[in-house]
Amino acid sequence: MNILDAVILGIVQGVTEFLPISSTAHLTLAGRILGLVRPESSAQWTATLAIIQLGTAASVLLFFRSELLAMARALLADLSGFGRARREGFRPDSRLAFLIAVGTLPIVVLGLALRSFVESEITKNTTVIAWSLIALAVVLFVAERTGKRRRELGEKKLPDAIVVGLAQALALVPGASRSGTTITAGLFLGFTREAAARFSFLLSIPAVVASGIYQLMIVLDDLDQSQFLPLAVSVAVSGITGYLAIAFLLNYLRRHSTGVFIAYRILLGTALLLLL
Repeated sequence: MNILDAVILGIVQGVTEFLPISSTAHLTLAGRILGLVRPESSAQWTATLAIIQLGTAASVLLFFRSELLAMARALLADLSGFGRARREGFRPDSRLAFLIAVGTLPIVVLGLALRSFVESEITKNTTVIAWSLIALAVVLFVAERTGKRRRELGEKKLPDAIVVGLAQALALVPGASRSGTTITAGLFLGFTREAAARFSFLLSIPAVVASGIYQLMIVLDDLDQSQFLPLAVSVAVSGITGYLAIAFLLNYLRRHSTGVFIAYRILLGTALLLLL
């Protein structure tokens, strides 16, 4: 991977990580076009994707820094005064932090259990990606048509976190999209589009950061030193574009549906199947 490849992958990752169109699918397609994805190096490509995602993890940390700080303060206050919190109720920000932790468990458990599947050539298969793009588009369309869109983020409860967490685990299937599956689940649960997207982004933080660091530690000793700079460039570019993508999507979903993303997923999936 050279510097130009790194910039292209960084832009693709940053733009597609938070839009419900699957960053893994687009990165894998971009990697194939650039000649970076080969059957004999599928595990290394998976690790490269996870490392590049550290940039978008940094962007969501920066974008939601105020909310994260408020959650940390509320959680510490409730833990230090646990008796009072049990009697009078936990703070809203503390409950949100707990729900994010609960919602992260499914993808952690399944990600470790299915590690060999995630790193296999199957998850880079273009046919799998194409059908996954189309399938989630259909489910998202149903969620748009049937969801009540009345609930706000502060109304999220434990069962909601579990459902959205299980939906996030579906993103292990290439082409499904982490934000796509979680936003879809949020809409089915009756949340507004913006509330569904906000929880989706916050929920992505633990999984993406942990996955990126884990993969980095695994491949660090085997990485060619010549790849350090391209990877660093890709991480930086994905962070910048990811921050802009978050701001765009939250603003967009205040006034629009996810229809444009549904249409894009169907068109891209169909085009891939026709090309194959």
